[in-house]
Amino acid sequence: MRILGIDPSLTNYGWAIHDTTPQLGAPARCLNRGRFSTPAQMEFVSRYITMRESLRSLIRQEQPDKVGLEFPVFNNLFSEGMYGLFLYTCEALKTEGCDVVFWSPLQVKAHARESLGRPAKWQMMKPDMVEAAKSDTGGKGKWNHNEADAYLVARLAGRFWSFLEGSIPEDNLSTTERKYFAEVHTYTKGDRAGEVVQRGVVYRENERF
Repeated sequence: MRILGIDPSLTNYGWAIHDTTPQLGAPARCLNRGRFSTPAQMEFVSRYITMRESLRSLIRQEQPDKVGLEFPVFNNLFSEGMYGLFLYTCEALKTEGCDVVFWSPLQVKAHARESLGRPAKWQMMKPDMVEAAKSDTGGKGKWNHNEADAYLVARLAGRFWSFLEGSIPEDNLSTTERKYFAEVHTYTKGDRAGEVVQRGVVYRENERF
């Protein structure tokens, strides 16, 4: 599958195309990547419209099979501007008929940290995310951190869509992937003892994908 990963930003809106099943002899798993930019002095709604239309044009050009999108974390350095951009991005994806799965920044970082074999409490910074992207794509070329984030969103999304469609069995998921994709929690104490909660994204259609 060709997966479009998106890391929204008003200044450097990162995107990347991840190939989940590269052909034999293919040089890399990143088929294309780039950024959209708008100047800070542009009228705010014009910036949103520009980003939305740039994304729609990209989708028509690249024709991805699926999409992964990083969403803003609420109640944690919440930004009205970022949420506005998130909504315009979702509108573009809906208009173009794209299937999309949503990931938080912390989920993307945890998946990248696991792929590098870093300790559980390692704080993933921009250079780490670039390293994770380069490690997964052959380690060549210069990467912008926005594009690296977008690629890692796409890689995580690609694993999810492959799991959802049955090409990756649950036994082949990493520890982090199994938690994010298919976690089922059973309470053992308190008033909720015995209650089963399906936390994995695969159980949250129309909410998280």
